[in-house]
Amino acid sequence: MPNWKRLLMFIAAAVFVLAVALLTSAIALTNFIVDYWWHDELGYGGYFWLKILYRYILWASVTLFFFFIFFLNFWAASRYLGVDQTAFASLGHTEGTRYRRLLKLFQTGSLRVYTPLSFILAVLIAIPFYKQWNAALLFLFAPSAGVFDPVFGNDVSFYMFSYPIFALIQKELLIASVIATLAIALLYWLEHRLLPGEKREWPIGARIHLSGLVIITSLIVAWGFILDRFGLLYTDVHEPQFFGPGFIELRYHLPLIWLSVLTLIGAVIAGLVYIHRGKGLTAVVGLAIIFAISLGFRQIGFIPAMIDRFVVKPNPVKIEQEFMQNNINATLAAYDLNDIKTIDVMPSLPDQDILDQAFREHLYNIPVWDPEYLDDVYSQMQGIRPYYRFPDVDIARYVINGRLEQVNLSAREVNIAKLPPEAQNWENTHLRYTHGYGTVITPAAQDGETPMKWFLRDLTLQSGVGFTVEKPDIYFGEENLTYAIVPNQLNVVGISSFDEESSYNYTGSGGVPISSLFRRLLFAIYFRDEKLFFSVNIRGDSRALFHRNVVDRIKRLTPYLSLDNDPYAVVTPKRIYWIVDAYTTSGLYPVSKTSITRFNRDGEDKQFNYIRNSVKIVIDAFDGNVDYYVANPNDPIIQGYRKAYPGVFKDMSAMLPMLREQLRYPKDMFTTQMSIYARYHQTNPALFFQQAETWDFAMVNDTAMKPFFFTTYLLEGLREPENFVLINPMTPIGRSNLSVLAVAGTPAARGRTDFSKEIVLYRFSREVQVEGPSQVSALIDQDPEIARQFALWDQKGSHVLRGRIIVLPVGRSVLYVQPVYIVSTGTTRIPELQRIILSMGNVVIMDASLERGMERLQERLKEIGPQVPPSPPTVPVEPPPKLPEFRPM
Repeated sequence: MPNWKRLLMFIAAAVFVLAVALLTSAIALTNFIVDYWWHDELGYGGYFWLKILYRYILWASVTLFFFFIFFLNFWAASRYLGVDQTAFASLGHTEGTRYRRLLKLFQTGSLRVYTPLSFILAVLIAIPFYKQWNAALLFLFAPSAGVFDPVFGNDVSFYMFSYPIFALIQKELLIASVIATLAIALLYWLEHRLLPGEKREWPIGARIHLSGLVIITSLIVAWGFILDRFGLLYTDVHEPQFFGPGFIELRYHLPLIWLSVLTLIGAVIAGLVYIHRGKGLTAVVGLAIIFAISLGFRQIGFIPAMIDRFVVKPNPVKIEQEFMQNNINATLAAYDLNDIKTIDVMPSLPDQDILDQAFREHLYNIPVWDPEYLDDVYSQMQGIRPYYRFPDVDIARYVINGRLEQVNLSAREVNIAKLPPEAQNWENTHLRYTHGYGTVITPAAQDGETPMKWFLRDLTLQSGVGFTVEKPDIYFGEENLTYAIVPNQLNVVGISSFDEESSYNYTGSGGVPISSLFRRLLFAIYFRDEKLFFSVNIRGDSRALFHRNVVDRIKRLTPYLSLDNDPYAVVTPKRIYWIVDAYTTSGLYPVSKTSITRFNRDGEDKQFNYIRNSVKIVIDAFDGNVDYYVANPNDPIIQGYRKAYPGVFKDMSAMLPMLREQLRYPKDMFTTQMSIYARYHQTNPALFFQQAETWDFAMVNDTAMKPFFFTTYLLEGLREPENFVLINPMTPIGRSNLSVLAVAGTPAARGRTDFSKEIVLYRFSREVQVEGPSQVSALIDQDPEIARQFALWDQKGSHVLRGRIIVLPVGRSVLYVQPVYIVSTGTTRIPELQRIILSMGNVVIMDASLERGMERLQERLKEIGPQVPPSPPTVPVEPPPKLPEFRPM
């Protein structure tokens, strides 16, 4: 065969082998490559590499460190120290040669064993650092918090960032030092037994080496005892009285820890002196006994039980006062509860002018529709197509007809589960039914027995108040959306938009381009779907949209953030956006009470004792872009992440103004804070111990009331006159009367470039009865006119549903509002708002109209007159400034 043919065949074979190798490597790295493409498409390519580099640089550095620890010890032991060179002089030539070969094996040949052995041991010990790389990142980058713990006086950032890493380092160092000490001791013993020597004692070099290892090991153990001190800050043995260390921990266990440290170091030093010089056996035995006693006393429960019984229990407040105060102060700081403003209110019925003014301001924002029932209305009246669904109803506020008005809002998302089974095929799922379309908006306040009023409706996006959306397509939302390929070859018309094809010529920048067969192959492997590769309907400019659920999208980008359970949609003239509140949490804030909350909807319960709403996340429903805005720049955790990942977390001032105006106080944060503050508002240790003023969430029909949003101008005490607030009523524990109205406010002032929030408590006097929600519910049940009307409705093929009870502060009293719905008992269930119940001061009125009901309520209140001495006049609030209409950004 000519040489050129052989060369050609060789080149062809080489190219084939190279292609197979490249393809195999690409398949093996498919997830990695696609993940990078996805990050890069979102503008986070550098962030992707930083996450990889941080993890592997940390793990490699730790592995290298432990490798040198093992290798240098093995090398030193085998190279120099364990051999008595003078013993070779007395040996014959043959025997000496044999022993020298054995010595050479120890000195050089054994390194072939020690090198891989050291590497394997180092890798195994470094694995926990690989798993804890995110905590190590905060250890390296997070700043000091500027707050100090009350027991040891360290900055709390030490416990949140340094303490867990120090504990991990101590543990792994101890494992490494024990392994090294035992291995070196075994090596010296083998050298001493196998190699000749006239002296049976070990050479001085071996003894120094082992002594050094023993000293290092003892110091590491002592360091572990010192770190054990900080573990006392997280003890829960005093629950439910208080959290954290008490008298026994700090006056009994803490001294024993220090005694263990001192006696351990002393015993080791005395033991080494005895080994090398033969002196000090008594000191060794004495210190060892004291060390054992100090450990034993920490494990024996008899003595602490006696101290608790005869010292602490007879005088709990006096003995534990300091420690309870530590717990109170730390918990309030950890849950951002130090700046709560409390307004003491002597309840009284407002005069008619104040009542009329208050109601006129409240009237158009009272949220009479429960999201639970409104979701059914939207689905029945605005679903329009079988493949559309409204997964959640959100609350928003917009300037409508010259005033800031609260509205209900829901996004129309795609969900093809309701299509016939034969229509749920691959092409429909991934190429045709790819996205939702538009939103519906209704006013929060409506009257009964009237048609539903719509601010935005239908696929034509009809609006009589100026709502317009340039790109109403929803490719990213709350549904569990599978991947979509857009645009594509299908001539899809009339599915979402009345404008035929306009909605399917996707022009957004979202998604990863599928611009080659190689990319299509990788995506087919990534999605485990061969149809993607063989489909003829994918174009050269098609893009793959995946990870389309907004919560899943954020968790894949920033898994270290905890997410609120309520993402909410915002409509702007350009796009529809999703906003998600994100939290930074820690379970290591010293002496702070622990909470358990389930974030991220379907996630697991998370235990923590520190929380901040540090980030507001915005997701573009059309392109899928994700932007992070720092809402709490003082949080040390988010400061650490900002330093570690430059450019990822932006200033709040960079957020679009129309989005910034829709920000709110998150429900999960408020609920968590109030569950803690229900007890920790009692800042006096004596009251805290008694728990006489502990609160609970108000209950109705054995169900805790959830906080609800309300747009109002008339809440005294808030820093801003115009606020979008969460309201949460609370009662004394075990009682039903209203004790506190907790209000979490978010100023909505236009032009604001920061995000400020506050909590105000309206605390009603304990001397006067104020009916709570469950008591008002009972009053409604007892009203004969209402009961008669309910019975009548229940007899005509319909069923009466009572909505949530809304609690509104008016002057120095409370107005209760409860909507009443009727739903058919047939197959089509569309709740209809029929009546609205109003209650104040034991008076209950039911009417179809909010305005008429309020007038009747005022007349009844006039008849009964004031129930308590009149309160000081309320300072009138200036009317809000005239606001611009809904407008383009």
